[in-house]
Amino acid sequence: MPRPRYARTSGPLPPALPPETRTVGQLVAETLKLYGDRFWLALPLGLVIAVADQVSLGLDVAGRIAVLVAAAPLLSLAYAWGAVLAGGARPARRTWLVALGTGTIVFLPAAFLLPWFSLAAIVLLALFGNAVPAAVIEQRGPVSALARSLEVARADLVHALGGLATLMLLFGLTRLAMGFLLRAQADTTLRVAIFLADTVLGPILFLGGALLFVDLAARVGTTRPGRRTARLAPRDGAPPAE
Repeated sequence: MPRPRYARTSGPLPPALPPETRTVGQLVAETLKLYGDRFWLALPLGLVIAVADQVSLGLDVAGRIAVLVAAAPLLSLAYAWGAVLAGGARPARRTWLVALGTGTIVFLPAAFLLPWFSLAAIVLLALFGNAVPAAVIEQRGPVSALARSLEVARADLVHALGGLATLMLLFGLTRLAMGFLLRAQADTTLRVAIFLADTVLGPILFLGGALLFVDLAARVGTTRPGRRTARLAPRDGAPPAE
């Protein structure tokens, strides 16, 4: 029996959905695209995670918490730089200080939750972690940035939680896969592999988090049925949704 042949179509891809209707899958795709466009500027962001992870290897829960607490200011600054790359902002010195302070305030309790109750840490970061991109992209003060983070999270809590959880899951599973493949290698080789994986994959968390804020900010004042209707509406260069 001859094999059926399928026609190949060529042409430009349909335009991406705007932030207010972007799905979690498209959030990941746009994050990877942004990473590719800003690769050399974004790559150093992964060093913060890589160094913290290397220090944490072999430690108990209390030790891992202590490392995360110590790294909270650096994580905040890395997140702020990710927001700069995502939003194209040119923050003043005061903005960096606001991002550092608000980010550290949010990351400190998350550091205690993450090693033993990751879901609670994700909820906390989804509600208040957007204070960092709010300070950088929208030039807000500390209290206003925290309030804005809660406001945008409430605009679409499902997208806030799902987007952040997906980014963290993508990061974690990729690292786990690399460790599984090298489980029979020497300990030094495994450490180097984890360091490289953290360095290369770490920026996805910061860039994706900043783009997630852009998505949520665009949804403030909209409703879920309205966003669904807009998502299914035909767009230029795309066929009508069925």
